[in-house]
Amino acid sequence: MDVIELLPRLHLLRFPVGQAYLWRDGDDHAELTLIDAGPPGSGAPIAEAVTALGRDPRDVRRIVLTHFHWDHAGGAAEFAALSGAEVLAHRLDAPVVRGEAPGPEPVFEDGERPLYEQAAKLRPEGDLVRPAQVLELAGGEVLDWGGGAHVVHVPGHTYGSIALHLPEHGVLFAGDTVAASPVDGSVIPGVLNLDRGQVLAACGRLAELDADVACFGHGDPALRQASRALRNAARG
Repeated sequence: MDVIELLPRLHLLRFPVGQAYLWRDGDDHAELTLIDAGPPGSGAPIAEAVTALGRDPRDVRRIVLTHFHWDHAGGAAEFAALSGAEVLAHRLDAPVVRGEAPGPEPVFEDGERPLYEQAAKLRPEGDLVRPAQVLELAGGEVLDWGGGAHVVHVPGHTYGSIALHLPEHGVLFAGDTVAASPVDGSVIPGVLNLDRGQVLAACGRLAELDADVACFGHGDPALRQASRALRNAARG
């Protein structure tokens, strides 16, 4: 797992598939928030990364999941057990995160099935450990971190996908609603969706937010003029 500092308060945690983000409030001793938690088996590596940054895993107070997919929620229960952090997810995805319901398969667009099959080969074997408790979100909440983290419900990639906007800092966590192209780094709509039309609409909604930095579930973040890049993505 690679750990990359994006801003003094923000680190990217990059896994073989997908990535998560670690946000720090205030000074070096302020509490931490984990946005997404990587694939199964990521709990211990995340704890080691937090320790290497000079912090205790117990300083991570919450894990906010942008959606239920295994490469984002797979490490949530493991790291929650190590840190005591609460797990948050949208109410439509929370039953899948808890293992109470199966997650729907994506509706494949042209050329997406090979991408799906390639990613599936990288999924660790074994049963996914599920968090026993998940705090359910509806969208519209303002969470008590990041100077007020606005929860934006952006269905399309999954029915319960969310983005997190920190207006005070101009930072947006877009989950898999948006991605950066592995070819040229351009900002594009996410793939492997349940409803591509909803994803394009969500990209437009996110572009209206005042974000200078946008963090994606896959691909390099946009570290300046993110709203402009999101407007281009909304055009499909």
